[in-house]
Amino acid sequence: MPSAAGPVAVASASASAAAKAAPAPAVGISPELYPTEDDLPYEEEILREPYKLKGWWRYLVARAAAPFAKRAVIYERAVKALPGSYKLWHAYLRERIDHARPHPIDHPAYSSLNNTFERALATMHKMPRIWVLYLTSLLDQRLLTRSRRAFDRALRALPVTQHDRIWPLYLRLASLPACPVETSLRVFRRYLQFDPSHAEDFINFLISANRWQEAADRLASVLNDDGFRSVKGKTRHQLWLELCEILTKHADEVAGLKVDAILRGGIRKFTDEVGKLWTSLADYYVRRGLFEKARDVFEEGVSSVVTVKEFSVVFEAYTQFEQSMLAAKLEAEEEEGAEDEDEGRGRKNGMDKLSKKFLEDFWLNDEDDTELRMARFERLLDRRPELLSSVLLRQNPHNVEEWHRRVKLFEKDPARQVATYVEAVKTVDPMKAVGKPHTLWVAFAKMYEKHNRLDSAEDIFKRATQVNYKAVDHLASIWCEWAEMELRHNNFDKAIELMRQATAEPSVEVKRRAAAEGNEPVQMKVHKSLKLWSFYVDLEESLGTLDSTRAVYERILDLRIATPQIILNYAYLLEEHKYFEDAFKVYERGVKIFKYPHVKAIWVTYLTKFVQRYKRSKLERARELFQEAVQQAPPDEKKPLYLQWAKLEEDYGLAKRAMNVYDEAVRAVPNSEKMAMYEIYIARAAELFGVPRTRQIYEQAIDSGLPDRDVLTMCMKFAELERSLGEIDRSRAIYVHASNYADPNHSDFWKKWNDFEIQHGNEDTFREMLRIKRTVAASRSQTHFILPEYLMQRDQRLNLDEAVDTLKRAGVPEDEMAALERQLAPGPSTAPPPAQNTTPASANRMMNFVSAGVEAQAESSRQQAGNNEDIELPDESDDEEPDVQIAEKSVPAAVFGELGKRAAESQEESSGAQENEQLGALERIKRRRQ
Repeated sequence: MPSAAGPVAVASASASAAAKAAPAPAVGISPELYPTEDDLPYEEEILREPYKLKGWWRYLVARAAAPFAKRAVIYERAVKALPGSYKLWHAYLRERIDHARPHPIDHPAYSSLNNTFERALATMHKMPRIWVLYLTSLLDQRLLTRSRRAFDRALRALPVTQHDRIWPLYLRLASLPACPVETSLRVFRRYLQFDPSHAEDFINFLISANRWQEAADRLASVLNDDGFRSVKGKTRHQLWLELCEILTKHADEVAGLKVDAILRGGIRKFTDEVGKLWTSLADYYVRRGLFEKARDVFEEGVSSVVTVKEFSVVFEAYTQFEQSMLAAKLEAEEEEGAEDEDEGRGRKNGMDKLSKKFLEDFWLNDEDDTELRMARFERLLDRRPELLSSVLLRQNPHNVEEWHRRVKLFEKDPARQVATYVEAVKTVDPMKAVGKPHTLWVAFAKMYEKHNRLDSAEDIFKRATQVNYKAVDHLASIWCEWAEMELRHNNFDKAIELMRQATAEPSVEVKRRAAAEGNEPVQMKVHKSLKLWSFYVDLEESLGTLDSTRAVYERILDLRIATPQIILNYAYLLEEHKYFEDAFKVYERGVKIFKYPHVKAIWVTYLTKFVQRYKRSKLERARELFQEAVQQAPPDEKKPLYLQWAKLEEDYGLAKRAMNVYDEAVRAVPNSEKMAMYEIYIARAAELFGVPRTRQIYEQAIDSGLPDRDVLTMCMKFAELERSLGEIDRSRAIYVHASNYADPNHSDFWKKWNDFEIQHGNEDTFREMLRIKRTVAASRSQTHFILPEYLMQRDQRLNLDEAVDTLKRAGVPEDEMAALERQLAPGPSTAPPPAQNTTPASANRMMNFVSAGVEAQAESSRQQAGNNEDIELPDESDDEEPDVQIAEKSVPAAVFGELGKRAAESQEESSGAQENEQLGALERIKRRRQ
């Protein structure tokens, strides 16, 4: 280290003398290290106040760009004057570290750096940052021994509250590959004394160092500590798996731990990874060479797991184990065969021959167990469906369908099937069963029946009837299956006796005892099972007598469990035996028991049968039945009953009563069926009383409140009827009334009216139809504007005046102006002058109303066919028809109503138009302006 005596001596001289002549440099110190003239102000300041940090720091800041050697001289002078300044030492050490970093580790700069740290720590040993810089530098230099000693000094020098700054670096030293394992172990053990929560770091180090015994001990102690919390977020389950992995994969290197107990404890405690733990336990015994024990563990595993996923894990490991055992045996046999060929069979010593002689027939001495291992492997693969079924049943032992599937696995083994059925009926709780538990008993009995063991099947059915099922239907199915089995073997009396026994009502004492116990079994309610009674009555109908069958039906009705089909079947039975009145009594009981919609079939059958049976002999009774039926029926079910009633009146009663029935029907049915009912009503009225009778029905239908669409349809039919009867005015009035319900887009209605007017109307009626159509379109449109009449007339006059003024300015003669005015003027005045061959009557027609006949054209002599949509008027010719005098009588104005008034107004307008035509165009314009 260069001495600072020379610079200090120079600084002690006066500033002026030092500036004029510098003293000779000391030996071994470069002249560049001495102060220059620029340094004189700072030198003077530190001479005046050498123990103040401010002057030294200003000096260092001013010489920030100086070479490190010169700054090192300044730092050395400063720390010698102020050895307790943390700021100076820290800055000095940082610069020395930066200066040494580019050099190799064996460079002298590092030794100078370490020497400076040691000198700094003489006063800065309580500063943790200085220690951190020193220890980090030593780690970078890979000075392990010096670093370890420095770490120990730092831990001794610093208080315990600051040790957390040193230990991460110390652990970094212990984790270096060059660090001896024993040293690292001692460091980690000391660290755990400081912070026991970081035991996982030590365990990871032990695993990386292959210290399996201590790693397992540490893991076991961590798992036994209930207060341990992993700083790395690992769960106890994950730690268990790590311990299991160490114990199983390094079984020979770990001692002192009860591996079997540890793994079984994990299996009981952690149920989500049971498969992995079972395979780990088996793997432990495999590595220890205990293969039979490993096989037992595998068997226990596949017999205890409860999920398919865990079963797949254990079973796959089990198959791999058996396969590897078989492969190892085959390889060993190949190697032994090769050795026998090389050495020869005669090279064995006498002891081998003697041992072979004594152990030849001993079963444990069978070394050639290849076939046994092959059989084990094949047997394991064949057992997989059975083992999987056991897993599913362990999940839910009350799963009936799974028990059935398990029985199918043993189709070729009846003994296993019987054992499975026995286990199933003992295990399945009917109250918790998923599925129908009675099917197990039925299938069990059918299996004995299949092998002609009827006595055993009957015993099974008898025991099955004593089980308390969840639903009555299950017990009823047992009784029915039992009776069907007897029927299949022609034991008819036994089958009927079983049904009689099943439907017998329990005694009062039995009911009282069951009520006292509080839990009423299904055996107390099975006598009301409709399934049982239906089967019973079918047996009686097929095998019994009429009286016994009627007794069963009556019992069903008394128990109030009958259905509409039971009622119908009972009535059919009586009808087959000609007991018609009794059958009708059954129908009567049925219609009193049931309500709609269930009673509908009974009513229809009852009424049909009654009418077919008695026809007109008991007409009043039939009417009462129909009246009662339509009163009970809801509106949407009344139509078929009314039609059936009307048919009765038409066939056997009075037509007037039939009309009354139809009239009542159209009022009772819902709106959606009224239209169809009215159509039937009209058709029957026309057939029975003639077409004029239907007018009242049409009027009633129109006023009955039908939807607009149906009213419009009815009006069109009514109008067509009137037209066919020659009542044109009535038909037209109906069309006018129907227009209130018509849509402008309803082309069918307007087309029919248009055709009607073309065929039977005139100009006025046709114009009235068009006006009504426009009115309807305007009223139905979403947006329309109504302008006052005087505004419309004013706009027309202004447009006409403008056109006339324009023609005048253009010099058009007045005759041509008048012709154009007739074309432009609105209203009746725009009609063209009448042709010479037209009659006076045709002069009053509206413009654009073309006759349906043939018109003569002025330009051509050919004839054109008239428009089919226009009114066809006959040509007026004196030659074709003789002049016939017909007496005419004036029609009262009240008949025409509004149409008459409009026709009079149109005549007045046409007469005014003829007068205007006689005037010139200018005169008419002047009159309009006035």
